[in-house]
Amino acid sequence: MGVVTTSTASGGLRLVRSRGGLVAGLVLGLALLLAILLASLAFGAAEIPLPEVWAALFAFDAGATNHLIVRTLRVPRALVAALVGASLAVAGALVQGLTRNPLGDPGILGINAGAALGVVVAVFLFQIHTLSLFALFAFAGAALTATAVYGLGAWGRGGPTPLNLTIAGAALTALLSSFTTAILILNQRTLEEVRFWLAGSVAGRDLALLAQVAPYLLAGLMLAFGLGRQITTITLGDDVARGLGQNTAWVKALAALAVVLLAGGSVAVAGPIGFIGLVIPHMVRFWVGVDYRWVLPYAALAGAIFLLISDVAARLLLRPTELPVGVMTALLGGPFFIYLVRWRVRR
Repeated sequence: MGVVTTSTASGGLRLVRSRGGLVAGLVLGLALLLAILLASLAFGAAEIPLPEVWAALFAFDAGATNHLIVRTLRVPRALVAALVGASLAVAGALVQGLTRNPLGDPGILGINAGAALGVVVAVFLFQIHTLSLFALFAFAGAALTATAVYGLGAWGRGGPTPLNLTIAGAALTALLSSFTTAILILNQRTLEEVRFWLAGSVAGRDLALLAQVAPYLLAGLMLAFGLGRQITTITLGDDVARGLGQNTAWVKALAALAVVLLAGGSVAVAGPIGFIGLVIPHMVRFWVGVDYRWVLPYAALAGAIFLLISDVAARLLLRPTELPVGVMTALLGGPFFIYLVRWRVRR
């Protein structure tokens, strides 16, 4: 596959692959994703043999209980997990590229906090109880927060620099999270309505909800993939990007729009699931380097696979009790985050 190993400036090792090897890796990743999708349809509170899963997909019998479980519960859940995982990973890669901050993810720009506050406000003020309307308010909260972060970042000295955006995002995240916590403490009914959603979960999502949110997520993915070359240039520094004739403000605005679509839509449908946007881009860059034309599609594949595996593990770990998938991603991603922070401190 034309694999060679080179040393990085930090003294670590990075795998460099030929174009043919990278394409082959995407094909293998797609095959692995399909295999894990099938596994997610088979495993759960009740295990269903793979031949019966296959029959439920292609020879559906409405009178068979297992067929109904596969079609009405597990297929929508698996599709939501795959699409949300891909979206969060790509959003995280975009944030890390834009801010040149290896600890960045959509939460660092306040998008998760804004979406969560939007849902809490929907329940608290408007007595909204349906996931489809949760999605609308989550999108609104994410978009308003991203706009505020960009405005505050642009207001600082030097314009919307990575440092200004990071500081503005951290400040707004703290502020919005405090509002969310205050509402939940003061109103027990709101807490009961949203606590499972706030933990991050893909359970109970149906195809109708996915159909409402999927266009935004797919649009965000397509926009992100189209910005791969420009994001790679921005990672070299704004001055370098401008010297190469790139309109950095326009690229950042489009990338921020993609992050809002991806992270806002993901939080809307599944709640604030953490660590995917942080962990997956680092894993991908180790394998494919820093060219975002390859980082972004690989991140989408790896994110989908990671969240599907996490969801299956959440179902099986304490069976028949089921953990929210957000808890499982935190258990898997937390140790990596600690390692990453320690590595940055040592540098």
